[in-house]
Formats: sequence, C-alpha cells, structure tokens
Amino acid sequence: MPDTSPHADLDLRLLRYFVALAEYRTFARAAEALHLTQPSLSRQIRRLEQQMGARLLDRTPQGSRLTAAGEVLLPHAKTLLRSAERTAALTRAAAEPTHVTVGYTTNVIVTPAVRALRQRHPEAEVSTAHLPWQDVRPALLDHRVDAVVTRLPLQTAKLHVTILYDEPRVLLVPNDHRLAGRASVTLDDFADEPLIRASDPTRDAFWRIDPRPDGSRAPDGPLVEDLEDKLELIASGKALAIVPGVEGHVRPYLTTVPLRDVEPGHVVLAVRAGERSPLVTAFHALAQSLLTGPLPPVDTE
Repeated sequence: MPDTSPHADLDLRLLRYFVALAEYRTFARAAEALHLTQPSLSRQIRRLEQQMGARLLDRTPQGSRLTAAGEVLLPHAKTLLRSAERTAALTRAAAEPTHVTVGYTTNVIVTPAVRALRQRHPEAEVSTAHLPWQDVRPALLDHRVDAVVTRLPLQTAKLHVTILYDEPRVLLVPNDHRLAGRASVTLDDFADEPLIRASDPTRDAFWRIDPRPDGSRAPDGPLVEDLEDKLELIASGKALAIVPGVEGHVRPYLTTVPLRDVEPGHVVLAVRAGERSPLVTAFHALAQSLLTGPLPPVDTE
C-alpha cells in the first residue's frame, strides 16, 4: 500500500508530471508531452494526491484546473525540480571536470596538444601555466595544474610520469669560443672549463654530468637559476653550460655544439598518481601522439 502519511517522501517524477499538467491544462496535451497515456498520467496524479493528502486538480469541460492546494504546491514543485536539476549538474561536473590546466617549463612546447584538446572538447576550459622547474611537483600536488610537460630529472613520488621524447644534450658556448663550430665534442674537450651550477643537487648532477664517467668532478661555475642570467654569463665567457638542444636557438651570440657519448635528456608528461579526470586522460593521449620532439626554430629572417 502507498504511504499516505503527510511525511511520505515526495517523488520528483510525480511532481514533474503535475507541473506539466498545470502548464498544459489538459490531460491529453500533458500526456502527449510526457510520452504517457492519459490513463497512466491520471494514475500518477492520483498517487501524488495521495502522497500530499489533498486534491490538486479539478476536471472541467475546458480541461483541468488547479485547486487551492494545487496553487500552493505548483511554485514549490518548480523550485524543487530546479534544485534537483542543479544538484545533478553539479554532481556531474564533479565527476567529469570541465576545466584543466596544463603546465609547462621553459623551452618546452605544449601548443599542438593543447590546441587539439580544445578542439576535441569545446565545452571545456583549457588553461596553460608556465612553471619554474622547482615548482612542477608542488603545483601538481596542490592541484594548481593538472598535467605538466617538463624535463627529467624530477622527483616522481605521488606522480605518474610518461616519457614523451628524447632530447639531445648539447654544449652551449659563445660564438667566439674555441669549440664553437666543431661538429661535436666530448666531455674531455672541456673538462677544465667551469659549468654553471643549479641549486637542486639532482638537477645539477644531471646537467653538469657530475661526476663524469671516469669519476672526476665537473669544475664548478657560478650558481644560477634564472635562464636570462645564465645566457648572459655564457655570452660573457665566464662559464659554459650543458643544455637541451633547443636552448641553442635563444640568442644570436650563442651557439651549441653536439655532445658525443652522452645520454640524451627526456621530455616527460607528469600527472598526479591515480588521476582519473577524463580531460587529463585525453590530454595524456594527445601529448603522446603530438608532442613527439622539439619544434624546429622559427626563421625570423
């Protein structure tokens, strides 16, 4: 038996039928709009009246007419239905985020994958954010960004990291340096020249190749974090640097020399471990298919 007490739970489906009937004024038009038969709609309205403990509609030759109780229920029913729809929309939005922020570090290009993500998900808000190298992991764990394209080395605890492509490491020197213009060099060719240092020990060891394969230590150069400062120091002849190949295109007075017998660097995509966002998953796939190597330098002549 249906619960006819005043405290019976309201059925939103019945309220929807009632609102439709109040708007269409006849059972025939309301039933057609709701894709119901008239007898079925009549039974549903009777169920609602039983739940409310009041008659809500009177039938007249001109159609149906709300009773005083029906007039009271109608605005509240509409409010309840709007609230239910908003609740469902917010829940779906939480389950399927409509915003994603892609981070990237210096001289790493994410444009092809970001453009493709925007084209495939026009309903989503896709943002980008440039990050200092040392801020990659904190930004991901703090949810300031959802994915980052960067370079190894990187502390990977609580992250999922995918290698996108290898990138040669090259020696960056001034144009007038004795090694400029060489087809390639080995570590022995500049074993005594100072190399610019980084504050992070892991990053510093990787980019200075310190210690060397023979156990010797790389000569210490100045400690520099800012890219512009690093380039100015190299141009002035105070130190050299081992860098990703793309950094050789950033200044006309600098040049790069390929390194022989040195493992390449790796450009990677980092996301939070266990990340389930559909947008992050989509960007992951696009990054793997579109970010497959450094873009060639732009010819400005």
